Amino acid sequence: MLQAENLNQYYGSSHTLRGVSLQVARGQCLALLGRNGVGKTTLLKCLMGVLPVSGGTVRLGGRDITRQPPHARAAAGIAYVPQGREIFGRLTVEENLRMGMATLPGREAARINGEVYELFPVLKEMLQRRGGDLSGGQQQQLAIARALLQRPQVLILDEPTEGIQPSIIKDIERVTRLLRQRGDIAILLCEQYFDFAQALADHFVVLARGEVVAAGSQAQMASGDITRHLAV
Repeated sequence: MLQAENLNQYYGSSHTLRGVSLQVARGQCLALLGRNGVGKTTLLKCLMGVLPVSGGTVRLGGRDITRQPPHARAAAGIAYVPQGREIFGRLTVEENLRMGMATLPGREAARINGEVYELFPVLKEMLQRRGGDLSGGQQQQLAIARALLQRPQVLILDEPTEGIQPSIIKDIERVTRLLRQRGDIAILLCEQYFDFAQALADHFVVLARGEVVAAGSQAQMASGDITRHLAV
């Protein structure tokens, strides 16, 4: 579904991504792992088109989208939940959710799909509250729900557990597992915490200093060769 081949990216003279390749298929979850500062968020921004690449190719469903802007990638089916959530603090929960449907045709964008309330019941109770008044965990649930209303083929989650209370981490894990089991979406999960990723991912890629240093299947994730790249 989503494939990156030999991606390179620079910040000035700093070579931040070095020949990175990965792919995630429909119905699977790929965990992108690594310590802070190794290039994980940079890679996700390149996949979303927020940052340009200096070399390599990004494909969605076999179609080259390397030079497409972010809004075109969103319309094509990639939904991105960024690190820090980036919800609209002055808008209500309902208004934030409606922003997620901006790429849909008019009639389809007229009504919020009730499935997001089944996934995150707390949002239905808070529709008229401002996004900025929600707790960090509630904002994360809102950000994921907003992305799902886009009806994505690929869902990119950047550090969804960062700064979140344990009870809501469990909710996010439950929803991510449900989406994977449903089988109609590809999930790219960027995480620093191995245990959370291990519980959800079918495959993994580990970054260090902007390059892939390990990759493999779920069966290989318990390997000491993997965890040593994640230890502080």
